[in-house]
Amino acid sequence: MSIITQQLIIGSLFALVCILTVYSTVGWKAIKDCYKKFLSKDYWTDYNTVEFASWLAKAFIIVPGLVFGIQFWWLYIFTLGTSLTLIWASNKKLLPTLVGFNTIWVWLSCMAIVGHFINS
Repeated sequence: MSIITQQLIIGSLFALVCILTVYSTVGWKAIKDCYKKFLSKDYWTDYNTVEFASWLAKAFIIVPGLVFGIQFWWLYIFTLGTSLTLIWASNKKLLPTLVGFNTIWVWLSCMAIVGHFINS
């Protein structure tokens, strides 16, 4: 069994145990109701749509990079845009964690984009 396969199996089982534990603590009905919001038209405000796109773009960078060591530099263009938009749109959810995290992602995105062009 390769190290990557072993990492995927053990890491996924570990994540499953962690997720099942926290979902059980929060309550399965509350988690189900939370996920059902994705199916509600009222949920998809401009801000929530931008936030969803931002997290999706970040996941497409983090997962391949963290698990497989693969980087798609051009995805940083999307995270730069969505992070800037989220900071601008944060007047709906002005949370220091949201503003701070996206400020860091703006810097990270710029570093990756510039790094690609300098190293190519």
